[in-house]
Amino acid sequence: MVRKPRVVVGLSGGVDSAVSAYLLKQQGYEVVAIFMKNWEDDDDSEYCSSNEDFVDAAAVADVIGIDIEHVNFAAEYKDRVFAEFLREYQGGRTPNPDVLCNAEIKFKAFLDHAMRLGAEKIATGHYARVREQAGKFQLLKGLDESKDQSYFLHRLNQAQLSKTLFPIGELRKTEVRSLAEEIGLPNARKKDSTGICFIGERPFRDFLNRYISKEPGPIKDPRGRVIGKHEGLSFYTLGQRQGLGIGGVKEKGAQRGGGEHAPWFVARKDLEKNTLWVVQGHDHPWLLSSALDADDVSWTADEAPMPGAYSAKTRYRQADAACLLANVEGGFRLSFEEAQWAVTPGQSAVLYDGEVCLGGGVIAASTPVAATALS
Repeated sequence: MVRKPRVVVGLSGGVDSAVSAYLLKQQGYEVVAIFMKNWEDDDDSEYCSSNEDFVDAAAVADVIGIDIEHVNFAAEYKDRVFAEFLREYQGGRTPNPDVLCNAEIKFKAFLDHAMRLGAEKIATGHYARVREQAGKFQLLKGLDESKDQSYFLHRLNQAQLSKTLFPIGELRKTEVRSLAEEIGLPNARKKDSTGICFIGERPFRDFLNRYISKEPGPIKDPRGRVIGKHEGLSFYTLGQRQGLGIGGVKEKGAQRGGGEHAPWFVARKDLEKNTLWVVQGHDHPWLLSSALDADDVSWTADEAPMPGAYSAKTRYRQADAACLLANVEGGFRLSFEEAQWAVTPGQSAVLYDGEVCLGGGVIAASTPVAATALS
């Protein structure tokens, strides 16, 4: 009988990783679980649920019949992820900590620890897939389009993909829940986490305010009128509608979807003048971009794809948008067939060829819709 490899699974306390561990055990793998603790600045607060999550993860491990180890990566998380997260916000950009967390913690610190435990593979509860083709490993979208997490995994390289399993990548979330109920997992109905990676769900502006100093300034409309006061540019992101504190000023004749009673959206941040620019109407031209430039690039094949036609996402849960890729020094440029809404510096632009995630980069700048056309 051929021995199945040892797999170390990241058990988070959630249902997705629990079912992943169960499936691996059923497939005959030697399964060991690790629970990662990665945040401890305010571990006794109402927002950080790591203690409760570990209890849930341990209960799952007991039901499945696997060992679980509690590992603290808080120092690595603070140095590799959170410090960069704060630097980006202080620079006026809007980072995606989940992307960096996957690249630096779940598939680096965790992977290294698993290899020291004699693992041949690691596994997580992400909705994605890995396929080996012609000696190369491809990152594929999860089959459940509404849950696909390849966007957050696009920085994984060949070495990481070659050692990674995504057991639920072929399943839909409803199937995962049903299976968890069927096998009696104690967290079968546990609510999905939607907060910042390992930090939890909390009032975000209050949280940032503990680490980033406020520098209030004017909020202006496209005519240059001061219509409010912002609390600090770091606390706002492009396309933001809530929490602007603007009332009583209406811009007549707002373009394309605007009007006297159209809502206000953050459209631009002027760091030099500490000014927040807002517009009325979801489809105002200032919110639309025909192209973007990205840097800090990472390709899953460890090399850039050929220039040409692909599709891309500029934010999670966005529909794939047709684009043209041009590789430039230090990064790449994407030009879109249809203008993209609120393309935000600091977020990730992720490239796809059908169901294959090719990688991507961090958005550095975008081109306003009126400035260029796809050619």
